Amino acid sequence: MENQKIRVAITHGDTNGIGYELIFKTFADAEMLELCTPIIYGSPKIAAYHRKALDIQGNFSIINSTDEVQDGRINLLTCFDEELKVDFGHSNEGSGKAALLALDKALTDYRRQAYDVLVNCPIDNKTVHVDGYPFENIARYLETSIGEGKQTSTLYVSGQQHLLIVTEDAEVKDVTHLLTKKMIVEKGELLAQSLQRDFNISNPRIAVLAFNATNQGEEEQEFIIPAIKTLTEKGVQVFGPYTAETFFGEGYYEAFDGVLAMYSDQALPTIKALTTEGVVEFNANLPLVATKSSETYGASIAGKGMADAATFRHAIYTAIDIYRNRIAFDEPLANPLQKLYHEKHDEGEKTRFSVSKKRNE
Repeated sequence: MENQKIRVAITHGDTNGIGYELIFKTFADAEMLELCTPIIYGSPKIAAYHRKALDIQGNFSIINSTDEVQDGRINLLTCFDEELKVDFGHSNEGSGKAALLALDKALTDYRRQAYDVLVNCPIDNKTVHVDGYPFENIARYLETSIGEGKQTSTLYVSGQQHLLIVTEDAEVKDVTHLLTKKMIVEKGELLAQSLQRDFNISNPRIAVLAFNATNQGEEEQEFIIPAIKTLTEKGVQVFGPYTAETFFGEGYYEAFDGVLAMYSDQALPTIKALTTEGVVEFNANLPLVATKSSETYGASIAGKGMADAATFRHAIYTAIDIYRNRIAFDEPLANPLQKLYHEKHDEGEKTRFSVSKKRNE
């Protein structure tokens, strides 16, 4: 795929939701097809139903495999052909199954290196069922399917803000039982590595939020401050702990590249309130670049033409940027200079010359 545009795989999400509306509105802009080649994993019948119901422009070419993908058009890959009733705004077992079929087909094609990045439309986690184990969310499903033993963490991206939550998916009442120094250190290292490789920030500054309303509570003394010390010793630029009120209220966040919060409600609502372009969710630490917009599947607006595609469009932009950044980051490391030796004939010893490992910025 060296001479092709970046291929963006897009799963259609919950078929009773806003997925197809986001897709059609996004690619109504001809410049998007200049930027990338979309491969929609979904159903031509359901796509056509959404297009007609919404009275929206949305021409697409039906394909049966990625071998048929063409640049300059919306390629819609058929993941299933069974009849499925569309009931806008009401996620059910059928729409959840359709979402999973599209995701599974996309992951199968990823293993064949059929595309470059994955962008997922919103789903309703409660209606997606997997044989053998519960479906938590897309991030955990990707981790299990293609994570190669690595754990993923959701990185919330909005403009220059990059937020990672230490105890993601946990309820507030459980946070104190889950929080450990080791967990904070691991998440801090992951955030720093992702900011460097995925977002091209060579020496990121990371703020760590306190757990309590003051930054001198039991959790700060036992876990957070020792974790900050360890991260600093590992060469990570971390600062804090800051109370959420001070950090956001006094505008400290503007001085940092990343934020490490202890739990979701501590920072995510504020990040969403501050943004003007929506929040993109990136599944960090996976071999596949995968993003999604932070919207729900659209229970109250599905089928009404009210969905705003701006955040979904940014999810595509973010995926493409990360893909390019990874190539730029990994390329020099793939072919490092060989060690240089000068042999002293009179002593028979080898003196190694120092080779700078600094990356060009």
